[in-house]
Amino acid sequence: MSETKLFTQPSSRLKVGVVIPVYGGMEQACQVLDRFGTESVQTVCIIVDVPAKSAMNDLRESARRAGMTVHIIKNRDRMGVGYSLRQGLRYIAETGHDIVAIMAGNGKDDPAEIARVIGPVLRDECDYVQGSRYVPGGRKTRMPWVRAVFNRLYPFLWTLITHRKCTDVTNGFRCYRLGILKDPRINLRQHWLEGYSLEYYLHYKVLTLGYRFKEVPVSKTYPFGNRGGYSKIQPLKDWWSIVSPLVLLFLGVRR
Repeated sequence: MSETKLFTQPSSRLKVGVVIPVYGGMEQACQVLDRFGTESVQTVCIIVDVPAKSAMNDLRESARRAGMTVHIIKNRDRMGVGYSLRQGLRYIAETGHDIVAIMAGNGKDDPAEIARVIGPVLRDECDYVQGSRYVPGGRKTRMPWVRAVFNRLYPFLWTLITHRKCTDVTNGFRCYRLGILKDPRINLRQHWLEGYSLEYYLHYKVLTLGYRFKEVPVSKTYPFGNRGGYSKIQPLKDWWSIVSPLVLLFLGVRR
């Protein structure tokens, strides 16, 4: 498969932003901000669905302590993770950034690993990085067994269909060169992408359009144990939004 090569500039000039969607779990979001370093990241954009006033005050205090630009977007209603990611990506792109990392705001992803995730793009080794729990150096903690089985089987289907080796697809710790979003073959404004589908739509597009792709080891910690509370994903409804982009795009039903 031929690769799509983006125009790049020296890594020392690249500006990096991080997008963090949040729904509930504001205490964890504050803890994530408190663990950030400022060496690699210039801006963090946090998108909060249905924020509580007291929790927002705590988040603003954590943002003040962070020592870097933290932009907070508030949605009065629950708009969905895809909608929130689109808001964050737009803000990071419009404020002159070149690279964006996406991570969870509930403590499952470790901010100390951001440098590892963005490193290959900064070094112009690839245009898209997928964090993986299943490559050497990656790890997972307290993952529910149903999720573990699905997360191991699903990448085989992606590898078969896209012809790109995938070990982890459902891990939301990722990094993109923002120039990818200017590709006219990628349209994030479609209404069906306002849930979890957006992440998998973009994953499919990057892989099948031939952009340079790499997996790097990351850790994923499920802090809430194995019975409930470990995820906002609702069985059946949200699992279809995770699977549907691969199916619909492969069949040509969506573009």
